[in-house]
Amino acid sequence: MAKLRCVWRWLPAAVLVAMSAAYAQTARTLKIDAAFEKFWAAASPAEAARLVEGIERSGVTLEEALQRVKQGRNYGPQKTGVLQLRNRTEDGIEHFYAVNVPADYAPARRYQVRFQLHGGIGARTDNKPRGSGEIGNLAGAEQIYVLPYAWQDAPWWDNDQVLNLSAIVDSLKRSYNIDENRVAVAGVSDGATGAYYIAMRDTTPYASFLPLNGWIMVLSNNEIDDGRIFPNNLRNKPLFVVNGGRDRLYPTSIVEPFTRHLMAKGVTIDYHPQPEGEHNTRWWPDIKDTFEKFVTEHPRDPYPDQLTWQAADLTHNRAHWLVIDQFGTASGEAKELPDVNLVARAEEPSFGDEEGPLFRRLKSTGRVDLQRNGNTVQAATMGVAAFTLLLSPDKFDFKQPVKVVANGREVFNGRLTPSLKTLLKWAARDNDRTMLYTAEVKITLK
Repeated sequence: MAKLRCVWRWLPAAVLVAMSAAYAQTARTLKIDAAFEKFWAAASPAEAARLVEGIERSGVTLEEALQRVKQGRNYGPQKTGVLQLRNRTEDGIEHFYAVNVPADYAPARRYQVRFQLHGGIGARTDNKPRGSGEIGNLAGAEQIYVLPYAWQDAPWWDNDQVLNLSAIVDSLKRSYNIDENRVAVAGVSDGATGAYYIAMRDTTPYASFLPLNGWIMVLSNNEIDDGRIFPNNLRNKPLFVVNGGRDRLYPTSIVEPFTRHLMAKGVTIDYHPQPEGEHNTRWWPDIKDTFEKFVTEHPRDPYPDQLTWQAADLTHNRAHWLVIDQFGTASGEAKELPDVNLVARAEEPSFGDEEGPLFRRLKSTGRVDLQRNGNTVQAATMGVAAFTLLLSPDKFDFKQPVKVVANGREVFNGRLTPSLKTLLKWAARDNDRTMLYTAEVKITLK
């Protein structure tokens, strides 16, 4: 031991400094690793948010943290086959759902996910799962299938089911290597109507919506239409629609005029009518490859340059990098904006001769349309007094000023400093390696 102390005593000062620096760097890395391991192990966005402060205290830089959240957690082997699972949404309702995981699931590969929403809501009186939980005859490409359950008190067109699907997406991403940009929502009959509803309430996590044998106008029933159904929001994501000519509930003769109206108003729809189709999916073997090709060719753009979002309250007030913060009239706001909800019935003979809304409005609503071009964002608003823009370093050059023009008037022009706190706040909420924000611009309209 005396000899060892002697060696240390005679080491050059430069060597001692280097060894001390290496030790400090190792200790720092271990502290950062530990903080992120806890963050990745969180069971929910709320738990992850509570762990953000630990990452901030670890001494990690913004650049290091950005690299880590882009890489995400390390995935290991997981259960495969049909899994029967449950969750309790934040409103306290218990949900059961089934997940079909490929037998050869490989943790290093990112997997496409398809939600498959069932029909027959009226026949289900409780939340208990039905059947085996297998995707069955509607299987397509190899992917992870999710089969949630709805019932009379929690139909697909209910805010609770919006929360349910969102919670399932988050939970899956914590265990399985999900491709965040390839999560699709499909449904049959009532499930198809539900796919329309989810698309109008919560577009951010999903790539596309695929309603089969459904009809959007089911949602116009006064028992369903609460004044918060906004077809303008369908313009954000593509739809794949199938209806049958002999369908006893929703034949093409009734449904197609509304489908054509949506397409004419800017909703992207890949429409596949089945003239001999009934209220079943016997046509699936013929349409399956086209269906899967559509899903493959339409991944989600996590940072769409163009966005439109309409809401009536702060429950569903976000679309990707846009968050509506406050409703109210703003000086200079648009008098009108192109409105998918308004039908010029003279243009469609089956509508008659009058013009009117598809869905009613029971209270004031707010809407923001965005268009990004480089570091400049153009916004047109109606009924919105304040909104926030979330900015990603993948889309904005923070070395240059960012300009926001709302209703023809410049409302922000300046440089922004990317923030570790902002990165971690939204990383905790979104649990998404491909959609990361490091700056916020809060706009108040006067």
